[in-house]
Amino acid sequence: MSNLRPLQLGEILDGTFSIYGRHFALFMRLSMIVVWLPTAMWVYFQVRYGGLRGPELFAAFELHTATSIFTLLGLLVLSTAASLMLKAGTIQIISDSYLGREPQLGSALRLGAARIIPLLVVVFSKVLLFFVVYVAGGIVVLLLVLLARLGGTAIAVLFGIIGAVALCWALVFIACGYGVTTPVVVLEDLPSAFDAFRRSWDLTRSFRLKVLGVSAVTWLISYFLPQLVVGAIGILILAASPALQPFLVVVASLLGILLAPIMPCALTLLYYDLRVRREAFDLEMLSQQLGIR
Repeated sequence: MSNLRPLQLGEILDGTFSIYGRHFALFMRLSMIVVWLPTAMWVYFQVRYGGLRGPELFAAFELHTATSIFTLLGLLVLSTAASLMLKAGTIQIISDSYLGREPQLGSALRLGAARIIPLLVVVFSKVLLFFVVYVAGGIVVLLLVLLARLGGTAIAVLFGIIGAVALCWALVFIACGYGVTTPVVVLEDLPSAFDAFRRSWDLTRSFRLKVLGVSAVTWLISYFLPQLVVGAIGILILAASPALQPFLVVVASLLGILLAPIMPCALTLLYYDLRVRREAFDLEMLSQQLGIR
């Protein structure tokens, strides 16, 4: 991968695992440094409260409501920031690889720290956007169902199914359109973090299905299937020895850290592919964006 060129979906996946394997030790160091604290905190909460049943968990939450809310919100922000720093550092490692430079942990961490504020702004803006679309779409679907009831229950059910499918399609379409906002924020010099939305939308135009394919396949390989295997094994082990639950939580969390860089790798290669196709993006342009002369 010594040059930037258009890539097919299979080539993006192959390049992702090639880079992941080539720089595995560096990715693990980056992942451990950035993600260990929020991961350890999530493990603590799962081990501490995972054994509580519904009423017990609710009672514990009710006893310390304000503390619980602020703690969970703080942990959510910390986890999001760690994930974004990992993505930014991954982009730096891949970019250095393309430029023939030996990737360095320090440069990856510095880039993540430098871009963390605009990345957080973009992420929480996306969450707000999806929430608004989901609520507004849900209200529209509900109104359609209520109106369709005038024609009978069968018609109301049909309209409800059509409306739900349309809402899911809209959410996926928007997610694919804004699928490369993180590489845009990290690599491009934008007047405002919010410009990443327009930029990502333009880059992914006519390629939304490809964005969906790369994201879905990478998610299945790097998250869903491994966690499914661990979960299945965990059920069998817990059935024999419930006392091993903390051990299984730790194993699942370590697996998450191990595989965390894979999705950012795939999305970074996808971003390069889109820019090559639309703008004849090359190594000279990449080196200029990274400040390398």
